[in-house]
Amino acid sequence: MSTRIPFLKGHGTENDFVIVPDPENALDLPPAAVAALCDRRAGIGGDGLLHVVRSAAHPEAAQMAGEAEWFMDYRNGDGSVAEMCGNGVRVFARYLQHAGHVTEGDLAVATRGGVKTVHIAKDGDVTVGMGKALLPEGDVTVSVGDRSWPARNVNMGNPHAVTFVDDLAHAGDLYSPPPFSPAAAYPSGVNVEFVVDRGPRHVAMRVHERGAGETRSCGTGACAVAVAAARRDGVDPAATGSPATYTVDVPGGTLVITEQADGEIEMTGPAVIVAEGEIDADWLENAVR
Repeated sequence: MSTRIPFLKGHGTENDFVIVPDPENALDLPPAAVAALCDRRAGIGGDGLLHVVRSAAHPEAAQMAGEAEWFMDYRNGDGSVAEMCGNGVRVFARYLQHAGHVTEGDLAVATRGGVKTVHIAKDGDVTVGMGKALLPEGDVTVSVGDRSWPARNVNMGNPHAVTFVDDLAHAGDLYSPPPFSPAAAYPSGVNVEFVVDRGPRHVAMRVHERGAGETRSCGTGACAVAVAAARRDGVDPAATGSPATYTVDVPGGTLVITEQADGEIEMTGPAVIVAEGEIDADWLENAVR
């Protein structure tokens, strides 16, 4: 009889994930296995995979075990490893609550981008402390077809190029990574956000996520967009001493991003578990051959 591997499916503003609980890090999940699970036609389907592991059991997270019991071993939909995923952290926290590992209130989650603070509210929204944005110097340009725009280089633990456009349709189909220059700005690739204004401190975005293509939402991307929009608007909480909050519409919903005076960024939005079941281990083994 084939071994069965438990899984769940969840999303945060329609950025969806396959969730694989594996507390003791006993499963082998090579890139091909992750890609097979995330395949929307031949697998379960998802923008990425949340491998749920106790920090003490994972070599990349053991040093964070004293601060966070659980490690989000996040993988992109193509199987590649990513430093962080903001929507993923919210869904990861929702899973921990769903499984009875945590309750409403505060918790810490270890990621490759460091330990993230999370608050699960009674109303169902989840707030994630996303850390501080880094704003590397240097001009960056993003192109789609014969159009090019200047972009703001923002690092949220993973790299982003944020560009403001007149129409979100100018982003094209976003199936392939939009070209950027100079190449040295993002040696490992980049997440590219196209942004339009909706009102005072209210913007909308589309995103090409590195390793996943266009997604319905990107949490770190929404944070990068809020910071880029604030600086474009002449708003810097470190200078004013007052928090700045931006509403960011994504194709899958709305996220609220607040940059505090000390530079710490908080992201608030929904997180939903929609299904759970079992993976046939024989199918998975055959899928990666």
